Amino acid sequence: MLYILSSPIGNLSDLSDRAKQTLTDINLIIAENPLYSKKLTDHLGVSGKKFVQFAEHNELRSLPMLLELLQKEDAVLISDAGTPGISDPGFKLIREAIKLNIPVTPIPGPNAAITALCASGLPTDKFIFLGFVPKTEIKFSNEIQSAVDLEATIIFYESPHRINKTIGYLATTWPDAKVVVARELTKMHEEFIRGSALEVAEKLNSRQSIKGEITVVISFK
Repeated sequence: MLYILSSPIGNLSDLSDRAKQTLTDINLIIAENPLYSKKLTDHLGVSGKKFVQFAEHNELRSLPMLLELLQKEDAVLISDAGTPGISDPGFKLIREAIKLNIPVTPIPGPNAAITALCASGLPTDKFIFLGFVPKTEIKFSNEIQSAVDLEATIIFYESPHRINKTIGYLATTWPDAKVVVARELTKMHEEFIRGSALEVAEKLNSRQSIKGEITVVISFK
């Protein structure tokens, strides 16, 4: 059995009882970052676990070994934070496990994209998740336009050092788009920056620095 376990995106109290029990019962933990995941098990007072890394830089090398292990014992798949398989290589392991008829079961929990959407105040009836958007203005604009054509709310992740430039691209073409920049969700410094694309761009540019994990939600309705 492969358990897809959602871990907290910030506040460790968001870990469900079922997730805690699974981390206690299962010895093999497949982690994007074993050091981060060990902090989680240490927080729970759980020790003696076997951690195996499965990340973008080693996925091809690790995949055959992990699939062999999964045919012998149960394992828990954890990403750095949130739900595994969402904008991380975990989906490749899940896909190959299913091909081998290895049972896969989700243990739902925190996800930054949905958390940001539900608190954004923007339409939730139809949305599209873009993961991490392209870095160039032309490619970014093309991807946003494709989502605009679907008349859906847009959700994507962005890094702190790129957020000003990305929102600047948006403000250039769609200055009136409704934007919410959600930063450090569920953490001590959680913040929602709301306004038109132009207004949010101005707010971001007025700051000396921007830190933390960032999710962007956009609506054109």
